[in-house]
Amino acid sequence: MTDFADYQRQALRTRNPALDAAGRLLDPACGLAEEAGETLALVRRHVLVGKPLDRERLADELGDVLWCLAATADAAGLSLESIAARNLAKLAARHPDGFSPT
Repeated sequence: MTDFADYQRQALRTRNPALDAAGRLLDPACGLAEEAGETLALVRRHVLVGKPLDRERLADELGDVLWCLAATADAAGLSLESIAARNLAKLAARHPDGFSPT
């Protein structure tokens, strides 16, 4: 199993080295929207059209989302580990006893 720091380090090896700082931020941030849209299309086809959920393609698209997230975070000087820790703290404060609709 790969941890977030290891994943981020390995994923960034595939970033386009010709990009300047603005491009290193903009390219993966745009990719987040693109890959999220592809993820949504797969889920929509399953839920609303009745097609079988293509878990292999979904895993690939979610992997692309993860790459874009890692690259966007790095371009902004953030680590996936710090983002995950911050999000867990926010969720714990929001839902200290786990999710409840009330």
